[in-house]
Amino acid sequence: MKIIDLFNSKKPVVSFEIFPPKLDTPLDTIFDTLEKFKALGPDYISVTYGAGGSQKDRTIEISSNIKNSYNIESMAHLTCVGHSIEEIDYIVDSLIKNNVKNILALRGDPPADQPDFNFDNNGFKYASELISHIRKRNNDLCIAAAAYLEGHPECLKIKDDMINLKHKTDAGVDFLVTQLFFDNKLFYEFQERAAIVGIKCPVTAGIMPIFSSKIKAMTAKSGCSIPAKLVLMLDKYQDNPDDLLKAGIEYASIQIRDLVDNSVDGIHLYTMNRPKSSAEIIKNCGLL
Repeated sequence: MKIIDLFNSKKPVVSFEIFPPKLDTPLDTIFDTLEKFKALGPDYISVTYGAGGSQKDRTIEISSNIKNSYNIESMAHLTCVGHSIEEIDYIVDSLIKNNVKNILALRGDPPADQPDFNFDNNGFKYASELISHIRKRNNDLCIAAAAYLEGHPECLKIKDDMINLKHKTDAGVDFLVTQLFFDNKLFYEFQERAAIVGIKCPVTAGIMPIFSSKIKAMTAKSGCSIPAKLVLMLDKYQDNPDDLLKAGIEYASIQIRDLVDNSVDGIHLYTMNRPKSSAEIIKNCGLL
């Protein structure tokens, strides 16, 4: 099934994001986790892609297992970084062969050890080019793309970023997944801007629960702002990881309940491969 069909039949569409284990860790470890996620009844599960395409084979295998062994719709991340057009075609064909019909098309991050990475050396430089290529070559796939509520870190003006996002959706996007955010006002303001530029596809809200103080580094990288009340919470519990986890679960639950009350198209939970904490959030929000 194509995920866009879910958006056409229910609201909200509830999804989880997981990431492959490190290359020196057995792949079986993620399948034990998937059993626990399956019990929560997600509409689909997405599988991330290592920087520079470092885990592409694992992404393909895990996505395939989610769909074919766990009977859950899966969405595989795919990036431009580090791939020629021929390699991208091979990856897409491999996904199709394994019955995976949903792709999150991204530009992607360069490898951490290559600060001077040249995007011009890829088959495609921008996600919009990747989306256009996949759409022209395989019109039967469902293609998602990323949206930045506060603008892409490399784009200085929100207005320009919205124009770029419109180009991306026009290239063949079925729905959008937002990057993490901690203030729902940002999401509602984004919805208004998207409507003004003519973006009409569903937008699912990407929610990153605060599971540890590492969230500060993640937000710095993504360009996501942290509200004052959240800074106070992080400072209050910085020496007590268990209480920080509880507070983070409650914060995410409040966010999600408000979004659902305001008819959000979808909730995409960045689970960090934590089924127990994810289950608490889903139960708190009445989405189990």
